Amino acid sequence: MLSVKKYAAIDIGSNAVRLLIANVIEEEGKPAVFKKNSLVRVPIRLGADVFVNKEISPENTERMLDTMLAFKLLMKSHKVVKYKACATSAMRESANGKEVADLVLKHADISIDIIDGEEEAIIIAATDLNKFINPNKVYLYVDVGGGSTEFSIIKGGKRILSRSFKIGTVRLLNNMVSDNAWKELEAWIKLHTQHYDKINLIGSGGNINKIFKISGVPIGKPLTYFYLTTYNNTLNSYTYEERITELGLNQDRADVIIHAMRIYLSAMKWSSAKYIYVPKIGLADGIIKSIYHDTVSSNTQ
Repeated sequence: MLSVKKYAAIDIGSNAVRLLIANVIEEEGKPAVFKKNSLVRVPIRLGADVFVNKEISPENTERMLDTMLAFKLLMKSHKVVKYKACATSAMRESANGKEVADLVLKHADISIDIIDGEEEAIIIAATDLNKFINPNKVYLYVDVGGGSTEFSIIKGGKRILSRSFKIGTVRLLNNMVSDNAWKELEAWIKLHTQHYDKINLIGSGGNINKIFKISGVPIGKPLTYFYLTTYNNTLNSYTYEERITELGLNQDRADVIIHAMRIYLSAMKWSSAKYIYVPKIGLADGIIKSIYHDTVSSNTQ
């Protein structure tokens, strides 16, 4: 017997807020299949407020309320049965993050779970990577966000270690990452990858997804360190305005993509990785899996 239910994940990041709705297809005697149904992204950029002024501005609070109300209606229209909303570094570091979450609950009836960096890394690593990875290989999973980047070592198809660093694209855009933060990241990557003869990267996040799409590389095939370096040089040869007009990047992507490239290239250099796989999964996908497997609390519509 076939059963199809819709689950949803709301990812409240430092650069954008996303609603992912997925079909969960269950058939007796077979593992559940997760299929993306709809993805809505709103570039509120909470991190631009929080990392500079320590709190979410009244304007972006209003935008958050409008966005959450819209997401609530979309979930209702889709007949979503379970959902979870997670907020990451911007809201957890904001002086009024809890206040904004309470307003969302009051006006949109959506409960927001403000998670820490380690939990974020664990949820991201909970995504179904089996179809994307070789269990005989070792990977460094790098999820670049606006406020932080989550790293996981994956060996034998399982996550064996995770760490979150406050190095993200919006922080870098605002010159808020110290040299010591970079040195700490370099030391962590080298320490936990030096024992392996060969390691590949798995990259997630909107910027690497965009780069992969532009590359034209077939799905399932990796990007090379050489390609990323070459494309990074291309990006840096254009101004912010030219990246929008000549390269066709959205305005909220054209400035942060340079900083995302720096993080991915640094991770590849320090781990001696030559290839990066881009399976187009992230926190929202991990939330959906976590809801289904009851490893996190969820809400019903």
